[in-house]
Amino acid sequence: MSYEIRKTTAADFDRLLEIYAGARRLQRDTGNLNQWLIHPPLCRLEQDLKEGIGYVICENGKIVGTFAFILGEDETYKVIDGKWLNDEPYGTIHRIAGDGIHKGIVKTAVEFGLTLTDNIRIDTHPDNAPMQALLPKLGFKFTGKIYISDDFGTHSERDAFQLVK
Repeated sequence: MSYEIRKTTAADFDRLLEIYAGARRLQRDTGNLNQWLIHPPLCRLEQDLKEGIGYVICENGKIVGTFAFILGEDETYKVIDGKWLNDEPYGTIHRIAGDGIHKGIVKTAVEFGLTLTDNIRIDTHPDNAPMQALLPKLGFKFTGKIYISDDFGTHSERDAFQLVK
């Protein structure tokens, strides 16, 4: 498989909303009833575009996946019930989703991130069984629990992982 990665544009939003809707269905189908109930809203994608952190993964020009990649300190990760592998500068992958057909979307995003930093953090809901199984296969180590504001403004637990190249 040969994917290309490029920055998100406003013209991509309809396709991204389709991909996220499919990802929410997949989460429900695999027993994850609590994550991404309405996430991410269009305003979050617009903010990612404005901040220059939104990316799309394409095959032959068609968008098959999307993610945000943030270099630098992430407020979400300042407090952890556990311990990060190190305190070196890092990048974070957020809002990653694929179209459900194409394989290797997460791996592609991780490989992209590793071209920018040797240190990547990511989190996922404890009920997200596919991601829980995939991250260790990609070399990520479980580091503990973090708490984020969820779709309804309440604090929600997430499992935190880190990959050091």
